[in-house]
Amino acid sequence: MSVSHKYTVLASVSLSMALLITSCSENKVSQCQRLIRVVNAGTSLIDQNKGTQVITSIQLSKDLEFVTKSIKELNLKDHKLKEFQSGFVNIFQNLSQAVAIAARALDVTKTADASTSGREKIQKERAEIDSALTTATTLGKQSDTLINQMNKYCSQPE
Repeated sequence: MSVSHKYTVLASVSLSMALLITSCSENKVSQCQRLIRVVNAGTSLIDQNKGTQVITSIQLSKDLEFVTKSIKELNLKDHKLKEFQSGFVNIFQNLSQAVAIAARALDVTKTADASTSGREKIQKERAEIDSALTTATTLGKQSDTLINQMNKYCSQPE
């Protein structure tokens, strides 16, 4: 999937969110749907880019920054949904940073020379990559928990 196509998908989500924002009386269900759409767009980006190369990872980091911004811009009125919104902003923001760190570290390892200092550089960057992967795993678990909580809340009658 090309990068421009990803933005097209997210732009469509943003457009639908803008249309929903302008509705006169917004209930819990419509607010849930808006938040779910943007979160799904972000998780879809992650699923599509697992195991990709440096350049794709750098782009994924930027795409996740865009998702973070889109989540922040949701004008939610429901107090509990605002809490979920804040949690997802934190998750996607930290995930974007972790992906960027891993991508930079991977890039450094590709240019390291075959010497003692090069091997030391690779070991240092490998530790950065491992740390970023640990962070991503933790954030994934937090996201799963938050999604389950939000689904439970959104399925309750108003």
